[in-house]
Amino acid sequence: MSLPHNTFKRALIEGKPQFGLWAALADAYVTELLATAGFDWLLIDNEHAPNDIRSTLAQLQAVAAYASHPVVRPVRSDSALIKQLLDIGAQTLLLPMIDTADQAIDAVAATRYPPQGIRGVGSALARASRWNRIPDYLHTAARELCVLVQVETLQGMQNLPAIAGVEGVDGVFFGPADLSASMGLLGKPGDARVREAICNGIETVRSAGKAAGVLAPDSAIAAEYLAAGATFVAVGTDTGLLSRAAADLAASYKQTAEAAMPARGGY
Repeated sequence: MSLPHNTFKRALIEGKPQFGLWAALADAYVTELLATAGFDWLLIDNEHAPNDIRSTLAQLQAVAAYASHPVVRPVRSDSALIKQLLDIGAQTLLLPMIDTADQAIDAVAATRYPPQGIRGVGSALARASRWNRIPDYLHTAARELCVLVQVETLQGMQNLPAIAGVEGVDGVFFGPADLSASMGLLGKPGDARVREAICNGIETVRSAGKAAGVLAPDSAIAAEYLAAGATFVAVGTDTGLLSRAAADLAASYKQTAEAAMPARGGY
């Protein structure tokens, strides 16, 4: 039995654009459906969606047979949470609210076994090692892990060159919603000032030889970030797609019914 290859990490190294979708409905059946849609990656969100370790595990198992690569975001960058997610088989993590290089260093250390890091050794109990059926898992696991840190505050942007320069950080993801709030533009993630800051950030990250990513459900803004050099872009959310499609369907039938009603009036 061999260690699963991280195709997403390979694509980032090669500079191939990777388009993703946020999976926030916290249901393995839904996430498996999304895995058939053709997205390069799916974000299993624990920060703003009602996921836990078991629902995350179920979704990792559900998408394992498909080409879409699962990226997992914990509620915070915490070594204990990272340990659990790695042990259940996550190979790519998106770690939120990284504001300093020291935080990025700690995040990387949480993904490495000693002496390179602090990840607890429990591979005999772990799906990640296929319960010790992957030969030499302890010494080879790190090569297939992808560590993405999320910069989403003014402090993080100020420290971006140092964060991007941390060894073991594979990419930096920009969060427009939190960044806009940090800039005093709450609720305006598409503001020109936010977009300019992110485009400049993408250039900084690429200059450090790392991959840059961003959430951009607006196609015009996504194109702007891709032109700036972003290589992994989340272009929507399952909650947004379902909510919008359901509302559009309901509205279309109400309009049809109103148009079909006979004119009312006197005889």
